[in-house]
Amino acid sequence: MSASRRKPKLDRRKVAAEILARRGDALVVTGLGAPTWDAAAVGDSPLNFYTWGGMGCAAMVGLGMALAQPKRRVIVITGDGEMLMALGALATIAAQQPQNLSIVVMDNEHYGETGMQATHTQMGADLAGMAKAAGFHATQTIYTTAELKTWVPKIYGAGPVFVAVKVTTERDALVLPPRDGTLLKFRFREALLGEA
Repeated sequence: MSASRRKPKLDRRKVAAEILARRGDALVVTGLGAPTWDAAAVGDSPLNFYTWGGMGCAAMVGLGMALAQPKRRVIVITGDGEMLMALGALATIAAQQPQNLSIVVMDNEHYGETGMQATHTQMGADLAGMAKAAGFHATQTIYTTAELKTWVPKIYGAGPVFVAVKVTTERDALVLPPRDGTLLKFRFREALLGEA
């Protein structure tokens, strides 16, 4: 069975917990919907920057943070639908080669926010392959817990790193962080830079 035909099996929330367990002072940018709820469920932090409804912007926001804060690890957690909307970001990130940036795509092969329509990854589109072709330092599609455990340290290693984690469509309890954009911006800024 080819990798593109393997079924997603990992639990999204457990994957987020495994990745963020060692985050320390890393900056985390989340895409809309499930990635935001998962990061909040694992532990809301002022160093989490939730993009909420800004579909397609998470990877580029992460790049901006990585370039502005080269001594801080930046982890973007987003979904396959959002990443497909922003494929050009992969080329831009690879051109910049930020050593401190990792992109984690929770790939359930569906547009979870608009009605669970199939995404192109369900039909074989290879996001990790696209990131590799763009010039990312390390890329992988992850299907198993063992693969995830192997790759979590790499997510915190030399970047840019791209992983697509194949997760199920099962829904976990909804955990909503603050939705006020101004509040999120200022608490993030203060946590990162101190009081103005």
